Amino acid sequence: MDSGALFTFAWRNARHVPEPILRGLFAAGADLTWWRRTGGVRQLERNLARVRPGLDQRALRRLSRAGMRSYMRYYREAFTLSASTPAQIEARVRLEGYENCRRHTRVGTTPVLALAHQGNWDLAGAYATPHIAPVLTVAEKLEPPQVLEEFLGFRRSLGLEILVLGDGDVFRELMRGARGPGKIIPLLADRDLTSRGIEVDLFGLRARVAAGPAALAVSTGAPLIPTSIFYERLTGARRKAAGTPWGIVIRFFPPVDAPAGLTRTASVQAMTQGWVDALAEGIAAHPEDWHMLQKVFVDDLDPDRLARSRAAAAGEDG
Repeated sequence: MDSGALFTFAWRNARHVPEPILRGLFAAGADLTWWRRTGGVRQLERNLARVRPGLDQRALRRLSRAGMRSYMRYYREAFTLSASTPAQIEARVRLEGYENCRRHTRVGTTPVLALAHQGNWDLAGAYATPHIAPVLTVAEKLEPPQVLEEFLGFRRSLGLEILVLGDGDVFRELMRGARGPGKIIPLLADRDLTSRGIEVDLFGLRARVAAGPAALAVSTGAPLIPTSIFYERLTGARRKAAGTPWGIVIRFFPPVDAPAGLTRTASVQAMTQGWVDALAEGIAAHPEDWHMLQKVFVDDLDPDRLARSRAAAAGEDG
């Protein structure tokens, strides 16, 4: 079965499987993938070793196993989220530091949220639209196209407004949204998808992340709010209301500002480092929920491609 057919089958059928059985199936799938030590699992371990450099090999393997279970939990929840009631979604989400966002949305300002691939960002989006502000965001162009269409249909069914990276002038559309009232713009930015990213310090090492959140904030004057998402176990009445043992916490950090007097390029660099520092704190606190099975750190990147990206960035700065 190809990936497009597999995703279609899961979205159409997972919701009909009793949740305890579904949890067991996805946990078993996570453990099997972890045991096979696929390329993604090995990269996850390399990334987690940077987050927790003091771990021995056995502890690192335990952490990567927990990471794979968290990652597969995200997919299990994605395949069934559209069948959740509004009350269940509300019960599954808890906010921390919400005033950092609320003070902007309550006066109609549209903030930009810098996110990592943490926890369940789709659940966060489903919660945000009715409880915080309508969501405008960007999706990566996936292959095959059938998978992209399934993801777009799923996210739009949650009430999210989705732009697809590479389709038209996405940044211009984001600028229009950021300058308008009454939205939030969450952007997954802990991985450079365009080869025009920014190098930052992450856990004491160089890494490449997306320039988009800071560039959008600098271009429009929108507040830039680092936002961390992680899982928590539910108990008691909240677990019963949620219909599941797992919920998420959305943590809003204080907005990131650029020092006065900088050029636009320097402001984007400074603000990017600012949101990276905040999200590094969130990732360090909950490393198993950082679903990063791809290369982020410069030491892991292809040297030739990295050199071309650096040369292109130097030309743009010049």
